[in-house]
Formats: sequence, C-alpha cells, structure tokens
Amino acid sequence: MDYAGQNLVTDLYVDGEWRPGASGDRFDVLNPATEEVLASVASAELTDADAALDAAEAAFADWAGRTPRQRSEILRKAWELMTARLDEFARLITLENGKAGSDARGEATYAAEFFRWFAEEAVRADGLITQAPASGARIIVQHKPAGIAVLVTPWNYPAAMGTRKIAPALAAGCPVIIKPARETPLTMLALMPLLEEAGVPNGLVNVLPTKQSGKVVDHLLHDPRVRVVSFTGSTGVGRVLLHSAADQVLKPAMELGGNAPLIVFDDADLDTAVEGAILAKMRNLGEACTAANRFYIHEKVAGAFAEKFTAAMAKLKVGNGLEPDVDVGPLVNRDTQQKVAAFVQDAVEKGAKITLGGRLPEGKGFYYPPTVMTDVTETADCVHDEIFGPVAALQTFTDTEDVIRRANATEYGLVAYVFTEDMKRGLQVCERLEYGMVGLNRGLVSDPAAPFGGTKQSGLGREGGHEGMLEFMETQYISASW
Repeated sequence: MDYAGQNLVTDLYVDGEWRPGASGDRFDVLNPATEEVLASVASAELTDADAALDAAEAAFADWAGRTPRQRSEILRKAWELMTARLDEFARLITLENGKAGSDARGEATYAAEFFRWFAEEAVRADGLITQAPASGARIIVQHKPAGIAVLVTPWNYPAAMGTRKIAPALAAGCPVIIKPARETPLTMLALMPLLEEAGVPNGLVNVLPTKQSGKVVDHLLHDPRVRVVSFTGSTGVGRVLLHSAADQVLKPAMELGGNAPLIVFDDADLDTAVEGAILAKMRNLGEACTAANRFYIHEKVAGAFAEKFTAAMAKLKVGNGLEPDVDVGPLVNRDTQQKVAAFVQDAVEKGAKITLGGRLPEGKGFYYPPTVMTDVTETADCVHDEIFGPVAALQTFTDTEDVIRRANATEYGLVAYVFTEDMKRGLQVCERLEYGMVGLNRGLVSDPAAPFGGTKQSGLGREGGHEGMLEFMETQYISASW
C-alpha cells in the first residue's frame, strides 16, 4: 500500500513471509494528525501465533550455533541499512505516531543505534574460569541463549522500543516474536525487509500485529518453548503479563510506567535547567515513561524558572509533524488527548494556575497545546499519575529533605532529574532518589550504551548496555576438576 509516497506493508510477518492472517480479519491504523485511515493491517489469531512459534523454534538452533562474530556482522549490517534510510523511517513514525519530524528522526537514529551497539556486545558475552576456594574445583561460567523471546512494544516509540529488544535478543542468539502496539504496527513491519537484506534468517524475527493483544500474548506466554518475555508499557499491563509469565516461570524483562520528578535547586543554572526541562518534558510530546511529570522548583528561583520555562514552551510550534519547523505534533489518539485535558481540568479545580495553553483545540487531529501550570497541589491527579502529554505541573520546595521525600513518594521508580551547580549535593541527592536512572543537569538519560530500567513498580531488568543482552541469556555453571 502506498500512502503519500510511503510504501506500507500491512500483513503479518512469519517465517520470512507476509501472511494475511488465519482469519483474514484486519484493523485500521489512523494518522493522529488528520484522523484519516493510514492502512488496514492484518490481525493475528492464535493459529498465527502457533505458526510464529514453530518458525522461531526451527530457526533457533542454527542461529544460536553461529559464532558471535557472525551474529555481530548481521547486526552491524542492519545498523548500516537503517542509518541509510532514516528519513523513510522517520516519516513513517510521524504518520502513525504523530510526533514532529525532528523528534521522529531522533527516534529513528536512536533505534538504529541499538543494532550497532549490540553488534559490538554480541562478541562480549564473557564467561569466567576460577577456582573454588574451599573445594579446589574449577568454576566455569558461561552465558547461553535463553530461547524464544516474546517482545511486546508500546506505541510511543514504534521503532526504538522494537530495536531495543530485537538487537540484544539476536546478539544473544535468541529468536523473537514481536507484538507491536495496535496504534503503531507499521514501523515494525517496515523494518522486516531491512532485516532480511541484512541477512537475518527466516523465522528468527516474526511480527504479529493484532487487535486481540491480551489473548494472543497470553497464548504465546503459555507455550513451553517460550523462555523470555520483554515488555515495555504500563505497570498495570506489566502486572498482568507477569502473572502469565509465572505459569511457565519465564525470564521477565519489564520496563513499566514512571512518574518522574524534576528538581531544580536554587543554585542551578536556570538556562541549563530550562533547556533540560524542555527536553525531559517535551520529548515525544511528553508521551514517554521518562517524561518529567512533577516539577519541584526551589522557592528562591521558582518565579524566574517559570517565566523562562513558559517562554520556551510558548515558542514551540504545534502542527502536523510532516510539516517543516513543527515542534509538537498530535497525541496518539483521542483517549490520550481526553486524559491529558482531564488532568489539567482537575489540577485547576484544585488550585493550579495556567500560565500557558490548557485548552483543547478545535478541528481534526488529537492535538493538545504545550501547557504550563503553577501552584499545582499535592492532591492533583497529575502528581500521582503519568500525564503522558505536553503538560508541565510546577510546584515549589524550600528544604532538601522535603523534596527528596516528595520525589520518592510514589510507587514508581524509573527516572528522576536533578539540576544544581553543586556537584557534591547533586550526587548526594541522586543516590538518595529511589529511581533506576537519574539525569544530573541533563534532560535526557536514554542511551543504547547505558542500562535502561527502573525500580519499584517501574519494572524488572535492564535494556541497553551490557545488561540488555544478558536479559536474553541464561548463566550456566560447570564444576570441573583437572
């Protein structure tokens, strides 16, 4: 299918072939900027899931038996091919997700980098040989491919959340079955011809878009051939998948929800803090688990920060992400738009003041304007739940102990942000924050070379870094004497 010059593939991808699905059922994917139908995509059924399992099982032994360098070279080729086609992928991301062109290209670049990083990590699954102190036996430790991995990805990063899982799984020697989000399956389907060209064998990567996500994924997780489940999405869905994974004692990698605090101390460089806050809040329109959700600004600089930050937010241009110079595209769907609007209304009813935005626009598209609220109270719903939109909720503080307590007062623990010119204080505060990641004088923490993940209800395991590949491997210990 062609959409304004963008070639779209819309069937299931199983064992290196495009299939319409067992039932022939399909679902529509919308362009969130226009509400027009982009494509009708095949919807996988349980029989399609079984076919993908059979294909993955058949591909496993050969791929696991290849040398690390052989797997590495294919991943490197995938990086080269994707890097050469960043504009194509960025445009497709914008079409189905809505994010602005520059943001979409940033995601495409980030997504491609996972292939290069794990091409390098594929040859570094280092083991160990040592001698047991008491018995004198030799301890031999090695890492082996765990087996078939089921990957479940969200709509907010339709390219990067897939490559962040596919690349380490392939580097480790595992076949995968990926279930992309119903809102944004097209980018992941478009990646498959590229992987074929890079040399990925048939059956190693299978893609099952479906409108029956819960049913299909639960079926996959109860097949004894599956050994790993990797999920990025809400904590609520993550809990459900963990229950299913428990039945087969699967190895889980869960990157779940967040409620990120952003703390600006009185000695912070305000220009740096505003720049970092814009990045932490507005990357992907705030539709990210890493998005700054609660802003804690020291009372001494609260007025100056709010003025500078509001001015910076006001400069952001809203519109269709395919248009030049657009900074803020539409949200992904109507439900997300309405949820964001409800958060703002609730905060205002509880005492918050709107200094920018805050009104639903008229017309087509799921737009919401960049919005800044000050004097947000602790009782506001947006303080306790992810806003997932371009809304900044500002509060103040005066005491370091108090702001650490408030920042930690959530079930989530994915990421936090701290701005201060006193590095000693900054590092002391970072260590006391109950988060898997902290950006110190930075509004961006995601990096393929770093272990991405959270604590508490924000997940289990890590993606990226060296740790990301180990999530798809089992550690084997051999005791020997010679």
